[in-house]
Amino acid sequence: RHVKVGHRQTPHTTKPSSTELGFALCAHPNSQVPAIALSFARMAAIDVYLHPSHNQPLQTSTWWRQMVTRSSKPARRIEAGGRSLFIHSLPRHSLHDLYHYCMTISWPRFYLFIAAAFIALNLLFAGLYQLQAGGIANQFPPGFLGAFFFSVETLATVGYGDMHPQTLYTHWISMLEIFIGMMSIALITGVTFARFSRPRARIVFTSSPVVRPLNGEPVLMLRAANARNNVIIDASARLRLLQQEVTAEGTTFRKLYDLTLVRDEHPMFVLGWTLMHKIDERSPLYQRDADSLAAVKAQLILSINGMDETTIQPMVARHTFSHQDIRWNHAFADLIYTDEHENDHVDYQRLQEVRPLPSAKD
Repeated sequence: RHVKVGHRQTPHTTKPSSTELGFALCAHPNSQVPAIALSFARMAAIDVYLHPSHNQPLQTSTWWRQMVTRSSKPARRIEAGGRSLFIHSLPRHSLHDLYHYCMTISWPRFYLFIAAAFIALNLLFAGLYQLQAGGIANQFPPGFLGAFFFSVETLATVGYGDMHPQTLYTHWISMLEIFIGMMSIALITGVTFARFSRPRARIVFTSSPVVRPLNGEPVLMLRAANARNNVIIDASARLRLLQQEVTAEGTTFRKLYDLTLVRDEHPMFVLGWTLMHKIDERSPLYQRDADSLAAVKAQLILSINGMDETTIQPMVARHTFSHQDIRWNHAFADLIYTDEHENDHVDYQRLQEVRPLPSAKD
């Protein structure tokens, strides 16, 4: 008879109490669980999991299911599409994906990470040097601090001609540290250059899309501007609608719809770009209003990509608009105006300006 008893500790406790311990009795399908074990399980409120071949019912409790699903690791908060999400039970493998971690953190955190690794590595080698007394000639100051300074000089391959290894053991440790130092400098230089040379699109999006009539048809309009004022070659844009839906079985999920743009390509994106989507019978926004979009928690996802003419590198930018951002029966303010000398001007302060249109009755 094979009976397995296991327990787990609930989160945020160091010594679990009797009410925080969960047990499970797992019996082989060909075995018979003794009646005393079943009675003990019922008295102790322990769940008994049996094979489906048994005639006895599978006993489960809400408490145990919550016990299994809870995670002892704290939740991780991320920002996705303008929403704050808390991620649970996802293993973190920062050391397995160290390059991605170094590319995604901020510059201050990146240099703090490098400084912490530098100090930790020197502390480790200082401890190795201290394992053999007298291995470093002219060690100053004496003790662990002098070994730490010698490790810093060795790791950085900087020799001042004062302290130097004088035993075979110290020579071996110095050789290992010099090798690690050379490799570390190469890796840090490569990651720093990759972070510095990574292309970033400085595309500014309007904060409020508008829905307005145009040539007798309702049109959804969005606007973007190239804040760098360089040429983005063959820029393309895609607009999608993300909304929450419920199936006939009662399952809730989020579904994406493609919104066709009047023009989704721009040969030379330099200043501004107004993107338009006709709300006709083929549009997922047909006969929709602010209340219907709020009921399904709708979002608009606009992505623009192209090629930077200066660096010949791809540029990608994305922005998410909530259903609350849409201004119904509004229009954008003009970015371009002409002065009295017939000179054209582009005022980016007007990028976020919208003005209400007269209603149909007016």
